[in-house]
Amino acid sequence: MRSLLFIAVMLLAGVIQAAERDYKLKPQQVAENTYVLIGHDEHFSFTNGGNIVNTGFIVTEAGVVVIDSGPSRLYGEQLKAAIARVTDKPVVKLFITHMHPDHFLGNQAFEDLPIAALEKTQDGIRLMGETFNDNLYRLVGSWMKGTRVVAPNLQVEPGLEEIGGHRLQLIALQGHTGADLAILDQTTGVLFAGDLVFYGRTPTTPHAHLDEWQSALEQLRKLDFKVMVPGHGAPVTNEVAISQTSAYLSWLQQYLTEQADSGAAMAELLQPDVPQNLRELAVFNDEYTRSLSHLYPALEAAALADGKVEQQQ
Repeated sequence: MRSLLFIAVMLLAGVIQAAERDYKLKPQQVAENTYVLIGHDEHFSFTNGGNIVNTGFIVTEAGVVVIDSGPSRLYGEQLKAAIARVTDKPVVKLFITHMHPDHFLGNQAFEDLPIAALEKTQDGIRLMGETFNDNLYRLVGSWMKGTRVVAPNLQVEPGLEEIGGHRLQLIALQGHTGADLAILDQTTGVLFAGDLVFYGRTPTTPHAHLDEWQSALEQLRKLDFKVMVPGHGAPVTNEVAISQTSAYLSWLQQYLTEQADSGAAMAELLQPDVPQNLRELAVFNDEYTRSLSHLYPALEAAALADGKVEQQQ
């Protein structure tokens, strides 16, 4: 009797755990045959399972094109299920916008398909993928169960690619990472900007080069898009998300550079003088502190090399 009770308890625990590990993905249509699944404006946590990212898909005559696969095997599988609720067409291709783990660790659910990325993104995932995967296990726990790294198997060549009546402009940029893919569907006017654009959430900078990032944003401004899907945050129909991202990066670079040139120690900058509209971005305090650690040492070194600190002492 006790054995039967134990088995029943374990089965119930398994059902509860499975129910808890439901991303509750809900595709939102942003244009004809085009859908986005919007992540939380949060950090990775045991509560959100790493679902802080926007993924998307386009239903074409030839099948479904997916943009980014999410943070885990489970997310990738639930993404496929969400697509199946919208269309019975098969997924035919997956594009990965860059090498950060919330965008590619769902690849396992699509590993029998062409998974396309820029060359440096492929290299970055092969080099850092296991480290990213291990780190997410620590941050979100059982949501990562069974996740393993599947690197993209197809190199993206910038230019036009037509899939099932949709003309996809594949744009190779850099700045958020060393390789950032933006995809403009010229058929619908939807631009998938990846993490080159954040909206309502503080940008992340672990692999950023801020000057190159600003240059990429200017190139995105020139595109003829009707809807922009940022890597994080709600889709928009104008340049507001580009402007917000650019404004934050400009403030961050100017503020940290000025402080480095004045000889300020990193510990003195934990409470920055920041415009209120930027402070109100989601997870500002944590992301600013991370950016401080990412960027400030190089700025300090440059100030010392240029003699700026000595000149002001």
